[in-house]
Amino acid sequence: MASQFGLLLRQWRQRAGLSQEALAQRAAVGIRTVRGLETGERTDPRMGTVRALADALELTGAERVELFSAAGRDEPLVVEPVRFDPLHEAVETLKVAVEARWRREEEQRQVHDPVPLPVRWDEAPATWMDSRLNIGADAVLGGRLDQVVEVYRRVGSRRLVVLGRAGAGKTVLTTRFVLDLLGARNPADPVPVIFHLGAWHPGRLGLRDWLAGQLTRDHPFLAAPGPGGGTLAAALVDSQRVLPVLDGFDEIAAGLHRPALNALNTTTLPLLLTSRVDEYRDAVEGTDVLTSAATVVLADLTCDDLADYLPRTTRKTGPGGNAWKPVLDEVRNGGPLAEVLTTPLMVALARRIYSDTPDHDPIALLDFHEPEQIERHLLGSFIPAVYGAHAERVQPWLSHLAVHLTRLGTHDVAWWRFGTSSAVTGLTVGVAVGVADLVLEAVLVGGLVARGVAFAVMIGLVTGVLFGVAHRYVVSRTPIEPVRTRLRLRGRAGRRVWSRGLLGLAFGGAVGAAYGLVRAMAYWLVTPGFEMTAGVLVDVGVFGLVFGFGAGMVFAVVAAMEAPLDVRSAGSPDGLLAANRRAVLGLVGVMVPVFAVFVAGATGVVASGLTALRFVVVWSPTTALALGLVGGIGGGLAYVLSLTAWGQWVVFARIWLPLTGKLPWGMPAFLDDAYRRGVLRRAGAVYQFRHARLQEHFARLP
Repeated sequence: MASQFGLLLRQWRQRAGLSQEALAQRAAVGIRTVRGLETGERTDPRMGTVRALADALELTGAERVELFSAAGRDEPLVVEPVRFDPLHEAVETLKVAVEARWRREEEQRQVHDPVPLPVRWDEAPATWMDSRLNIGADAVLGGRLDQVVEVYRRVGSRRLVVLGRAGAGKTVLTTRFVLDLLGARNPADPVPVIFHLGAWHPGRLGLRDWLAGQLTRDHPFLAAPGPGGGTLAAALVDSQRVLPVLDGFDEIAAGLHRPALNALNTTTLPLLLTSRVDEYRDAVEGTDVLTSAATVVLADLTCDDLADYLPRTTRKTGPGGNAWKPVLDEVRNGGPLAEVLTTPLMVALARRIYSDTPDHDPIALLDFHEPEQIERHLLGSFIPAVYGAHAERVQPWLSHLAVHLTRLGTHDVAWWRFGTSSAVTGLTVGVAVGVADLVLEAVLVGGLVARGVAFAVMIGLVTGVLFGVAHRYVVSRTPIEPVRTRLRLRGRAGRRVWSRGLLGLAFGGAVGAAYGLVRAMAYWLVTPGFEMTAGVLVDVGVFGLVFGFGAGMVFAVVAAMEAPLDVRSAGSPDGLLAANRRAVLGLVGVMVPVFAVFVAGATGVVASGLTALRFVVVWSPTTALALGLVGGIGGGLAYVLSLTAWGQWVVFARIWLPLTGKLPWGMPAFLDDAYRRGVLRRAGAVYQFRHARLQEHFARLP
């Protein structure tokens, strides 16, 4: 039988995510020693062995004392110099950001107005969870909202699954768990971070890599290099300084729940997981339980809960001085309302519609005789109650958002994912470049001429096609994501400088060759007697080389100046959007002058060479600089609109979708207003509908 020392050693090894072999290697002891200590075959470990194991497991002071005590020894006091931990600052900054974010969200959702709804849970059936020996929990795991951290800490494995039906209060529980755990956190404890699992595809990305990616999305400063060569986010995940709170196992795409559960079982990460009951039960029956995880099920609200809550949300009076009395009486009689008003979601909707709206009386709920009718009524009345006279105008926009998210298979309203149409992108790029070229030609030449108009039309067409194709190619390989960098003078050069430079050389060469050809064709169309001779091929080659090397140099300079976004770059949707706008505009601010000066100088050198070879060349510094400006501004516009997240936001959210009436012109104000009204919630750098049931409701509307 395993000794107390062996049980502690195994528990802390699993918490660290280490196999017996990995622990032995890290502690520089034999694998047979670790195995023997865990099974109880060896009961008298040496002092050096215990110290090596404690160091390898990175135990806290109290945990070291407990381990040495279980070994029947006292660890000698050793004063060691304080070591600088490169991840400490990142952990503390992350803690502050997470705590501030979820405290604001809790206030926004009126969780404490006037008091929180009671959220309670009971232990799940034994078939839905691992054995108590693996879990390390002796007591029954029932509890209520203010005990969630206490119940979690009763679980020795630090792995807990919270199940509940739609609207049962899982999101409220995860928020309170994070805030309570941060309030009672020791410096050595991991930072709890909520991750919405609906965006995870277990077949494409491992859990740890996905967690690191989500961290950098919501906290861009964690994209900075970490001590191990990866990012700070990856280092925090690998060193278990982040406690994953995985919300919405049920929201993973259909058919992926079993692979997701298998992937979770390949790790021993401490975690808290939430899910609807049916999806988790089916995954467990098809695979296995979540290893070493305790499981609880959220309980329904009772009539006493409603009687203690609903009358406190309003000053309206009714029969007996309480506007909610007829409804509460119906609930006590066991009618359809008793079946509906059992989840915090439905109660919150009823409160918003009838307590917070002056001209609505909750007695109207008695007109419905089926639970489904009541739920549809509450979901359908929510927007009119929130928006009042503007509901009819706003509802189609919310419906489009819901349908769009359903098509994408996500719950995240990400500002950089409002569309990926290469046709729309190419059309927008072509119009923008053509108009920009027309304006520049008029300013630089002193007026519009036939050749300039023809060139603007043709270069717009060609650029639109080229960048539309480039957009389609890029999106087919990987989605366009927001940049996580800013430009500064002391960036880090490296391999990315060469790779970006080669990319710019290839793409700039193609654009330059097309530019030279279109320029010759514009002359041919409007200039009598102009002939398409071999000199046109020389122009095409020259422009291809000059534009290619110019674009390559610009891309290399930008890559050398890139640095991670600083801590002050907020992970909110508005903050990330503003950071990307600054980054993209800064990119263009560098690109245009560098490209223009290079083109002016390079064409001068080429012109001198061609003149020496007895070619007839017409060149002047002013014309060359104008050419560089036209190419730089046109190329910059095309690149931004087709190949950056902020550019795609401009194309779809600010131009195309408002133009077609599917979304409003003032998209940022609309999203922020929906958030303040409680229709949307913020989940890091994205918005989400307040609840998945609301998204499902709007997606079904015509």
